[in-house]
Amino acid sequence: MKKTIVRTLSTTALFSTLFAGSALADTYKVQKGDSLSKIALKFKTSVNEIKVQNGLASDLIYENQILQISPQTATVQATQQTNYTVVKGDALIKIANRYNVTVGELQQWNNLQGTLIYVGQVLKVSAPGQTVTVTPPQPAPAPAPKPPTPPPSSTSEYTVKSGDSLSKIGVQYGMTVQQLKTLNNLLSDLIYVGQKLKVTGTQTQTPPPVVTPPPAVQPPAASTYVVKSGDTLGKIARQYNMTVQNLKSLNGLTSDMIYVGQTLKVTGQATTAPTPKPEPQGDVITVAKSLIGTPYVWGGSTLSGFDCSGFIYYVANQSGTKIGRYSAAGYYDRSYYVDSPKPGDLVFFENTYKKGISHVGIYLGSDQFIHADETRGVMISNLKSNYYSAHFAAFKRFY
Repeated sequence: MKKTIVRTLSTTALFSTLFAGSALADTYKVQKGDSLSKIALKFKTSVNEIKVQNGLASDLIYENQILQISPQTATVQATQQTNYTVVKGDALIKIANRYNVTVGELQQWNNLQGTLIYVGQVLKVSAPGQTVTVTPPQPAPAPAPKPPTPPPSSTSEYTVKSGDSLSKIGVQYGMTVQQLKTLNNLLSDLIYVGQKLKVTGTQTQTPPPVVTPPPAVQPPAASTYVVKSGDTLGKIARQYNMTVQNLKSLNGLTSDMIYVGQTLKVTGQATTAPTPKPEPQGDVITVAKSLIGTPYVWGGSTLSGFDCSGFIYYVANQSGTKIGRYSAAGYYDRSYYVDSPKPGDLVFFENTYKKGISHVGIYLGSDQFIHADETRGVMISNLKSNYYSAHFAAFKRFY
């Protein structure tokens, strides 16, 4: 009988223990603002266990929803939590994935308002008493071995010369412009004469270009000429295909003055001297005087208006001398000097509005000449006036 009582008590005790577990079975009505992580924390369980218990496919719940809470889970007392110390490069999502929990759970367990964490911070990564499965971090792949660095080429120094550029120096030393800039810490392509640059390698020898010397020009054989009556430097220069300046340089002359019987050095062979035009006829004067009063026009050579050279061009062509349209200096070069001027000859002036031969008119005799004046048009002026005597250059005649 005693044994039977003991057995009955043991059975009763066992039944009470089992019943105690089922008696703690509970349900929970979802409140406004609840989340699975918040409910799990309240009942000392995990989000995953609540989802399994209630057949939930996601973390989505709604207000007044009835959830079944595991009685066994509800009676488990918290004994410990797993902690983790944040290291450089961590983020909440990274830690959550490692410990198989959600970011929301980490925020709940650690009272975090956002996702900001810092190095050295200690975080709870499990609910109290819950066993966590840690996913070990995967080791970072070993970096690919770097190719062996070639030994640096020997460097030397180059001094920039006139005409150099980075590209030109680079070609000489088998370098690129960028290599030169990097080696010398240059921020631009600008270099200057005398600058010292580091270069690598050995300078390539660029063969100097073969320069074919031009054939030596034999100076024309010099000969002499004896000045005759009526000669001028312009006339002699034209005869020997020379310029007046060449003739003066060859003979060391400082002016255009020459004299009868003077021996001059000349080059080349004399060409047949052009036959001088006959002395101007009276029709030149007649044409010129008929134009008195015609207004001055810069560049003009018609009855609408003349400048000084345009006046000469019009009168000469109207009186039978066909000439081109030139400036005063151009007519000066196309005429020869005369010692005793005749009416119809040209009279030249220099250094008026510009340096050199700058004005021309037609000699009328008795120290008078007719010309196109800049202010009063075609008019007659006197060579003895202060202005024109100061600027007088020469009397000349067309060839």
